[in-house]
Amino acid sequence: QVQLVKSGGDLVQPGGSLRLSCVVSGFSLDYYAAGWFRQAPGQEREDIACINSTDRSTYYADSVNGRFTISRDNAKNTVYLQMNRLKPEDTALYYCAAERSYGTRWLRDPGEYAHWGQGTQVTVSS
Repeated sequence: QVQLVKSGGDLVQPGGSLRLSCVVSGFSLDYYAAGWFRQAPGQEREDIACINSTDRSTYYADSVNGRFTISRDNAKNTVYLQMNRLKPEDTALYYCAAERSYGTRWLRDPGEYAHWGQGTQVTVSS
């Protein structure tokens, strides 16, 4: 089971910050790659950040690079997405996902994931 927890409220002003936590239960994250995706109304689900299961190298979409940070704490079975300098165009439904993949590869395709969090709305507006 993957549970998505949001720290910081539903509505954030432009320039603000928010942290999303993805808490996994039922399996260990040790051998799992993870990713964060978002979907705005009328748009396809977009991969915004990925982290692999071994050396914890990360991938970021251009739209969030330099503002968002993905990290993981395997001891807590949790993946995080720290979002800074939020913009109105970051408004979307955010999802986390995890899939068994021991190696350095990032899983960017939503179809590669079997374990998904429930999604949480992030709205950036003044």
